Amino acid sequence: MRAVDSYDYAVVRVVPRVEREEFVNVGIILSCGASGFLQARFALDEARLRALDPRVDIDAVRRHLDAMAAICAGTPDSGPIGRLPPRARFHWLTAKRSAIIQTSPTHMGRCTDMAATLDHLMRRMVLAPE
Repeated sequence: MRAVDSYDYAVVRVVPRVEREEFVNVGIILSCGASGFLQARFALDEARLRALDPRVDIDAVRRHLDAMAAICAGTPDSGPIGRLPPRARFHWLTAKRSAIIQTSPTHMGRCTDMAATLDHLMRRMVLAPE
């Protein structure tokens, strides 16, 4: 049986008009220090975003989310932050900021399958109910 590992996660939010503090959950960043797992998954619902701000720059939002995914993956084009250890990247990505892309406070849990947990969190926290 696989050992149970602790993980941390944050919900990624798009806040199209920061002064109004309204947001749409668009993704999850999940990190496990013991296994070195760090992954982000996104589902951008343009209609929900446009309901908050019809002028939101969807292309800019996509570029920011793509950059977050690249940093999580540590790809060569992710810059100096992408070269940090996985836990340092997670903490950088989840640092409090006042911008169009924000994250929730960090939460923690325990599981045996990080990928399945990421799927579960996406269904529960991001995707619209069916």
